[in-house]
Amino acid sequence: MNSLFPVMIGGAIGAGARHLAGQAMLARLGPGFPWWTLSINIAGSLLMGLLIGILARSGGGETTRLFVGVGVLGGFTTFSTFSLEFWTLFERGQIGQASFYVLASVVGAILACGLGIFVMRQVPA
Repeated sequence: MNSLFPVMIGGAIGAGARHLAGQAMLARLGPGFPWWTLSINIAGSLLMGLLIGILARSGGGETTRLFVGVGVLGGFTTFSTFSLEFWTLFERGQIGQASFYVLASVVGAILACGLGIFVMRQVPA
């Protein structure tokens, strides 16, 4: 239970940061292309890589990992976790599994979203 609070607090901070960054980029760049989501996903993945490197060097604590990695970055973008999991598989030499993970995650998520939209369009309002 002690691990839940750093994740919850960090998640709120990350979600707020995502909202503010997205609003700022939308106002600046307009709605023609989702630059805000692309930028947030890339920035979050960079920050996850930096965090893992810092924690590996310093032997960082579990609370820091939970607060920043799972909470803040998880609230900012789950794409950062996806990126870390890809690299974990890749560095273990599990290239086939890493490739499958990317393909299944991206295609599966897009198809699942489309299915959700389709199903809800069939339900009377």
